[in-house]
Amino acid sequence: MTAIAPGVAEPALAAPAPRTDGVWRTMVRSKSGLAGLVLVVLITGMSYLAPLFVDDHNPVDAQNRWQGPSGEHWLGTDHSGKDVLKQVVLGGQTIIYVGFLAAVITLGVAVVLGSLAAYYRGRLDSALLQLTDIVMTVPAVVLLAVVGAFFGLTTPTTLALLLGLITWPVLMRSIRAQVLSLKEREFVEAARLQDLGNMRIIFVEIVPNMAGYILINFIIAVTNAMYALVGLYVLGLAPLAGANWGIMIHQAWTYGAIYLPEGRAFILAPVCAIALFQLGLVMLTRSLEEIFNPRLSKG
Repeated sequence: MTAIAPGVAEPALAAPAPRTDGVWRTMVRSKSGLAGLVLVVLITGMSYLAPLFVDDHNPVDAQNRWQGPSGEHWLGTDHSGKDVLKQVVLGGQTIIYVGFLAAVITLGVAVVLGSLAAYYRGRLDSALLQLTDIVMTVPAVVLLAVVGAFFGLTTPTTLALLLGLITWPVLMRSIRAQVLSLKEREFVEAARLQDLGNMRIIFVEIVPNMAGYILINFIIAVTNAMYALVGLYVLGLAPLAGANWGIMIHQAWTYGAIYLPEGRAFILAPVCAIALFQLGLVMLTRSLEEIFNPRLSKG
């Protein structure tokens, strides 16, 4: 064994590297993970690339209200005679954008506050835990309604910001628990001995070791944000200008499409699009759990 000269700091123990090697091979080998990835990529690509190939001109045609599927309108028409298929193909951008942006905000707030609370403990930890209790006790629907009435939820970015700022407490507590466990590991003690600084220890040494956990919770946050946004549209709390899947469901419910055989495609099409996207995310999450958790991959 090589002796260490007096006065020379012992080299820091390397932090256990996240299990990211072979991620793509594992994803391809997993049928559910590959199917989920394909679903997410296809629906996202359709939503963002369709405007380049599909004419967004969808005029009101009162003579063709509630028409069933036909050669001209594959999914029929809605209450104003607009083509349903065009609305579905072009209506995913807002929902997906808000879902991902809200998840980024949720994750960013939760990781920063949860890591700081767990590492420093004391008064900061108590204050942040008290803050999470306050945010969690306020009914989300009521808060959204009040904020919407006073400030107006006029843009998708505003919707994402609001959703992100009210959905972080639960994830923050989970991140805090993870950091409480990791901060006692040998590589963190070695980093402290080297006097690397608290911020570097937290965000360079500890947080990267939660990469798998953070990624999985990010996908879950996207799912929750999308459901919350669609709920806002159905309840009429979000602006109903434009066209997206949430507005389609709201209009289908308002105009009684569910009771009309010719109008059922108008409500089922956006519901199926959202369900398929969520299914893809869930399947992707299960495969990521196997990738980052060796015990699951061996089972």
